Parts: sequence; structure tokens; C-alpha cells
Amino acid sequence: MTLLDSLRALADPTRLRIMRLLASMELAVGELAQVLGQSQPRVSRHVKILCDAGLAERRREGGWVFLRTTIGEPGERGSAVTANGSTTMASALASVLAAAEQADTAFAAQVTQDRTHLEAIRTGRQTHAEAYFARHATEWDSLRSLHIADGPVESTLAHLLASNGGPALGRLLDVGTGTGRMAELFAAKAEQVTALDRSPEMLRLARTRLQHLPASKVELVQGDFAQLPFSAGSFDTVLFHQVLHYALAPEAVLAEAARVSAPGARIAIVDFAAHDREELRSEHAHARLGFGDAQMAELLSAAGFAPVADRALAGHELIVKLWLGVRRTSGSR
Repeated sequence: MTLLDSLRALADPTRLRIMRLLASMELAVGELAQVLGQSQPRVSRHVKILCDAGLAERRREGGWVFLRTTIGEPGERGSAVTANGSTTMASALASVLAAAEQADTAFAAQVTQDRTHLEAIRTGRQTHAEAYFARHATEWDSLRSLHIADGPVESTLAHLLASNGGPALGRLLDVGTGTGRMAELFAAKAEQVTALDRSPEMLRLARTRLQHLPASKVELVQGDFAQLPFSAGSFDTVLFHQVLHYALAPEAVLAEAARVSAPGARIAIVDFAAHDREELRSEHAHARLGFGDAQMAELLSAAGFAPVADRALAGHELIVKLWLGVRRTSGSR
């Protein structure tokens, strides 16, 4: 698409409002219709025009389709690019939209009102999340009782990453993001965070947790950790937080992680040390009963990572382990 095509797509007040809303957060078509006070079919027609012009993109999660802007906000790092791949055009269009809001008092008032209505969307998402946690609280509490609390694990992980390569995480991939806690924890230190999960339900929970962050800062993606939907060398940091024990073939999962990691990228794995709690297979669908240090070192090395550090955090019956590796450059050992 050309700049002229993009400007034509923006030649409608509703489409301008949609773009300003998507700059705040990802939204489903139904949510957009609720905020705009228009019918869903009408909003869908506007959305199609914006997507065809490369100004927005659809992302399917189960039965839901979420929309995100492709141009971000002026000056934001990690913003997406327009359909023709031009970051310059994306920046220019973002500036035009921001300027239109500042220059037109009536339009600015409408956009402000739209953003106020977004609070109803945020509240609805939060209510859904609270209901989900209430339904599953008992089973999660039983698992948490077996290992150390989350706080020490998170602080140790942050320290481990900061001590081995500095505070900047670059492009971060959070594999199996779940409720989005890791994405939220490290968003400030990353250029951009991609939060991936196979479950649409978990992605909805993550979206609720992360909706206070800039839309261009975090991207939520539905996908399988055995077939990551990203091109080679896309990330500088890859994180598996209590995820790898679900893998029937962890070697294949780590090979995929290596494929999407840039040379020198770091991989951080948080999981359980090897244990014998067989009930975790049937009650929590764990495919692996933790990992030994030698086993993890072998898995990392075979995938193309050099193991560089590990930590053990004993709590109750299960020991939480943290392993850190660095993606080898071509030809290194």
C-alpha cells in the first residue's frame, strides 16, 4: 500500500477514532463497537478498510479476533511497521493522527470520550479474569504449596539476567506467557515483548494484565512452542517460565527457541529440578517431572545454546531451578 492509500483509508471520522483507540490497546471488533456505539457489521467494514490499507492487523485467538495498530505512536520504540515495510511511513502516519487530535477540538473531545469508554472494556476483562482465577484457585494453590513463593523466583531471575548481559533484554519472547506475569515484569527492560501462549483463555488473562502497557510495547500471539510462528533470529531474549515441563519433546522445543534467537541471544528457563511427584502428570498435565542439571545442559547445548549460569531455590517439596544459556554464533562451540 502507498501513502495515498493509507490517507484515503483514514478519510473517515470513525476510522480515525478506531486508529486512536488501537493506539491505546488491542481490541476485538465487538469491543470497538461497544466503545464507538455502532453496530458490529458497520465497525467490521471500517476495520476491513484499515487492514487492507496496512494500518491495522487482525490476530485470531480461538473464537475471538483482536485488532492492533501497525503504526504505533510517534517516537515509540518497537512499533510495528506498515504493510509496505516502511518505518518512515509508519512514523509519519502516527504523527498525522496525533496531530489531528491536537488540532481538531471536536475530534479530540470525541477521542477523549472514546478512551473513557475503554474503562468499561478493561473492567469487563478484569471481571472475567477474576472469575477464572476463582474457578481454578484450589488446584493452583495445591501446586504452589509444593514450591517456593513466586517473589524470590522472580527476583532471582531478574538478577540472573542483569548479571549476564546487562539490564537490556532487547526483543523478548515470553513462551507460554500464561497470565502474562513475566511479560509484565520485564516489559520495562525490553525493547518489545512478544507474549505467546497456545491457550486463547490464557491470552485473554494476559491481555487483561498487560492492558496498561502501550499497545506497541507488547504483542500477544497464539501459537505452539513446538512450532513458533516467527522468523529466524527474531529475538534477543527467550524466556520459558514453568513451561518446559509440559513439553513431550523438550529438545524440539528448545531447537525452535534457538531458531528464533539471534546470535548471542539469551535463553532463561525456570522449571522444577527433577522430582518424583507422579500426581503432577495426571492432576496438572506435566509431561516431565522436572529436569536435572546435566540433562538441561545437554538439552541447551544440543539446541545451540551455551549454558552459562544456573540457580537453585529450595522451598517445600519441589526445588525451583533457573538455567541461563547464550545462543552460539555460527561456528562457535
